[in-house]
Amino acid sequence: MARSYTMGARADGVADTRDRIVEAATTLFLEQTFDDVTLAAIAKASGVSHQTVLNHFGSKIGVAMAVAEVLGRATADARSAEPGDLRGAIHALVGDYEQIGDANVRWVAASEQYEELVPLLDTARAGHQQWLREVFAAELPHGATAAKRMVLALHAATDVHTWKLLRRELHLSRAETERIMTDLVAGVLRGGTS
Repeated sequence: MARSYTMGARADGVADTRDRIVEAATTLFLEQTFDDVTLAAIAKASGVSHQTVLNHFGSKIGVAMAVAEVLGRATADARSAEPGDLRGAIHALVGDYEQIGDANVRWVAASEQYEELVPLLDTARAGHQQWLREVFAAELPHGATAAKRMVLALHAATDVHTWKLLRRELHLSRAETERIMTDLVAGVLRGGTS
């Protein structure tokens, strides 16, 4: 009986260590460029050795994959919106981008150097398009080709790079960014697909 308790306690300790590493890495990836986040920095921030990080994740990309899972769940929670509620959906979306948008843009840039990030970003894009399909299902055209085209247009109107252009490059307020993204989406929905 004592042995199974010890094994259970060890498993809990391993899970706690893993969670601590992922939490520290998430903070680092949200604040710094992909290249600036090193295994040594992750180890230091999580209070473990470099080797412990490697034992749990195998590489920096392994840590990044775990962080992407955490951020994916956080994004799904942050973007909850009633189907058809255009303003509510854009408010939730911009709120999510305010938290993780800069990191998303940095990861996209890093994917040119780290091809292992490409599948993570493809998954995120697919998730974004699924969110658009769910929120705007009633407005999508009936034909598969027309619906796909509209989802792609909605994606362009709501992409993190659109947010970056408005917020970071044109220096608009969050409220003005939401208004413009709402107008862009409304235009796509009104225009249908030609």
